[in-house]
Amino acid sequence: MFSYICLGTADLIKAGLFYDAVFHAIGVKRCDTPGEDWEGWIGWGDYEIGGAREMALWVGKPFNDQVASAGNGTMVALKASTWQQVDDFHAAAIKNGGTSEGAPGLRPQYNADFYAAYLRDPDGNKLAVVCRGRTR
Repeated sequence: MFSYICLGTADLIKAGLFYDAVFHAIGVKRCDTPGEDWEGWIGWGDYEIGGAREMALWVGKPFNDQVASAGNGTMVALKASTWQQVDDFHAAAIKNGGTSEGAPGLRPQYNADFYAAYLRDPDGNKLAVVCRGRTR
């Protein structure tokens, strides 16, 4: 359903370090964007054939040159394959400047197999990482 998601950042280097660490925890790599002008933007996920196939999360300075801000009520949920990946993602986030909004654990109010953690990146953007299924 999605092609890509963009989040604003005030510090691309700090955001890059944060997202490299948390995406490593769930096996997602930076997008390869050779030969194109991507100054000020970093992406993770799939970006192929000049963007004709894309499923990625990008961070960068807002195009309108205004201050980056987190949207109230906005959250990006990322898929993990195991509970351990959720735990590792949360730990990497905290270690790299993120803040916890909910430690890893089952959330039975959503579903009996909904294992998730919630956090904010260094710019305040809210993220969730979710594993469905009992895969401890």
